[in-house]
Amino acid sequence: MKDEKDLPQAEDQEPIVVITDEKGQETYYREEMVIPMGQKNFALLVEIKAQEEAEDATDDEEDNVVVARIDFDKDGEPIYLDPTDEEFDQVKEAYDKLMTETES
Repeated sequence: MKDEKDLPQAEDQEPIVVITDEKGQETYYREEMVIPMGQKNFALLVEIKAQEEAEDATDDEEDNVVVARIDFDKDGEPIYLDPTDEEFDQVKEAYDKLMTETES
């Protein structure tokens, strides 16, 4: 996870993040939520599926969600990075707590 490109905003003005894997394949994500933890922010990124894939998807299929740490480059632009295992566990715990509170 290392790439973020300037792309048009999604219809609802959420940033679009492009993640390039080790094989050079690009996957597009929208930033669903930002979870602040201490001095760092973490984003939940949900994959944007091609229209054909979305139409073929069943209701049972889960969205592809990625957790990314948000850092900033020298120009102040966000960079999305893999969190450490410890950071991932903390974000998951914070998200689960937030969802439990929301359901109450």
